Amino acid sequence: MHRLSPITALGGGAPRIDTVANLTLSENPDLALASVAARTDHTSACQAHLKALLGSDAPAPGKACLHDPELAFWTGPNQWMVAAPFNSHEDLVARLKAQFGELASITEQTDAWACFDLRGDGIAPVMELLCAINIRTMQTGDAARTVIHHLGCFVIRMTPEHELRILGPRASAGSLHHAILTAMTSAL
Repeated sequence: MHRLSPITALGGGAPRIDTVANLTLSENPDLALASVAARTDHTSACQAHLKALLGSDAPAPGKACLHDPELAFWTGPNQWMVAAPFNSHEDLVARLKAQFGELASITEQTDAWACFDLRGDGIAPVMELLCAINIRTMQTGDAARTVIHHLGCFVIRMTPEHELRILGPRASAGSLHHAILTAMTSAL
């Protein structure tokens, strides 16, 4: 009998948390993720289902919908990523498939992405070292696709100034974490 234990993207039994000055970088393993891609000729119906799920319109380019408990953000034309707490939504893909039926292709993304949350003061100078997005103009609910340390990432503004979520490839979680922590040490 195998006795497997879940590990975080950084390989630990518990999420890693690092603090530099007044800024905290937290690994967030409690996130279920699913991609939603509208099938041909079903974009309007797919968007209507997203609206019903989120309580607001499907996110437009560069935007996220911060609905509790779900979060969704635009990833490409007629494509969105939906996120929810893993503990209560481990079956997120099955739920979405049941809701969307043949209107959208739903794909499990939970183990493909590592999630890091930045909280506190000093986010702007850290992000300015990491990537080419104008972090100072990002408002709550803005989302950007960018490159951090040669890795394709999504950056989502969760609160006006003090909380940011970064999603990057799980296979490169260690490199992404190192880049963010190095930028924190350099900027702060």
